[in-house]
Amino acid sequence: MNNSLYEKVKNKEDKIALIGLGYVGMPIAVAFAKKVNVIGFDLSEEKVSLYNKGVDPTREVGNEAIKQTSVEFTSDETKLQEAKFHIVAVPTPVKNDHTPDLGPVKAASKTLGKNLVSGSVVVFESTVYPGVTEEVCVPILEEASGLKCGKDFKVGYSPERINPGDKVHRLETITKVVAGMDEEAIENIARVYELVVDAGVHRAESIKVAEAAKVIENSQRDINIAFMNELSIIFNKLNINTKAVLEAAGTKWNFLNFSPGLVGGHCIGVDPYYLTYKAEQTGYHSQIILSGRRINDDMGKYVVDDLVKNLIQADVPVKKAKVAILGFTFKENCPDTRNTRVIDIVNELREYEINPLICDPEADKKEAIEEYGITFTNFKDLKNLDAIVVAVGHNQFLKLTPEDFDTMFKETPNENKVFVDIKETFDRKVFEGRGYRYCSL
Repeated sequence: MNNSLYEKVKNKEDKIALIGLGYVGMPIAVAFAKKVNVIGFDLSEEKVSLYNKGVDPTREVGNEAIKQTSVEFTSDETKLQEAKFHIVAVPTPVKNDHTPDLGPVKAASKTLGKNLVSGSVVVFESTVYPGVTEEVCVPILEEASGLKCGKDFKVGYSPERINPGDKVHRLETITKVVAGMDEEAIENIARVYELVVDAGVHRAESIKVAEAAKVIENSQRDINIAFMNELSIIFNKLNINTKAVLEAAGTKWNFLNFSPGLVGGHCIGVDPYYLTYKAEQTGYHSQIILSGRRINDDMGKYVVDDLVKNLIQADVPVKKAKVAILGFTFKENCPDTRNTRVIDIVNELREYEINPLICDPEADKKEAIEEYGITFTNFKDLKNLDAIVVAVGHNQFLKLTPEDFDTMFKETPNENKVFVDIKETFDRKVFEGRGYRYCSL
């Protein structure tokens, strides 16, 4: 194989295939298609048909880029036989008991295996614990293809670092970690990625090292945010403004810039569980990582406890109180609702027999109904409220003024209006100055 696969891909004699066209896979496919021939495969015929119509449901690259791209979008798995360089970018979620759900990556390996041709390279981008590529995926590829790994095809791993909704940190601008099963594999993989990654590649010394690097990147963020969430619980009890404390501490050159909040999404709220699961198989029970996860997973409940206390102080009967939640996605300016932790706030409010109105003009409406059974309320229908929770700071919410919020509340003195601004998106002093019951993390 030598570097010949890279040369053939570069000269458009061989194709690249992307397996999984979500927030990660689709931008990779579009980026590569500017340089080489790309097949984009996804099981979802509906998703493929949107892409073929020039619609980007993820909003990661935009409709215009989808209209112009040369990617051949398909849900026909036999098309994979036309490609030699395969990138697997399917989600790796966790189950309800927080153990890894390798279902999607196993299924993708089987589908690809059935259509794998001799001389191929398979690169996994999905977040996994160290060992999954070689111990879980390779046997599936071998069994489904009848080919032998190392002789007939090679594997590698290159963790995705795409940040959904982020227009600055993109595939092209983030250093790409790559790993291969041997020198030949890593050379081909590194050179193929160098075609599109302007920031360059980092060759990890083994596939397991690359798998581990990915898992700890997000575990580190998770732990730092958990520390901030714990601080906000302490400072709230001491009646000190957490944001003001962090601004003061942040003037020191080596103070890390993290802030409290709900931790959801496919990475930060998920990846640590992959690492702790693997650690437990070796007999080590994680202490720091899991305690961070526990704090972060409990923040929805904490927000609601604070809200209910404020309703009581405002003489609002808790049962049947009218509460609106602004924002339901897992992060700002992104339509993705999967693994959003705003659902924890919703479920906790329901325990108090409060059925909140949820407004999110950015979110994927269909996904919210299918995943959570939630229907959104239109902005103009938010009236006569007792409390507002600003859960996600979408740009379109940032335009709202205190006067706009006034029209949403019941006609009652401001001290009876409860305004929960989870991440202190709005100016606390303005709302406190108007007499609102303002709370934040």
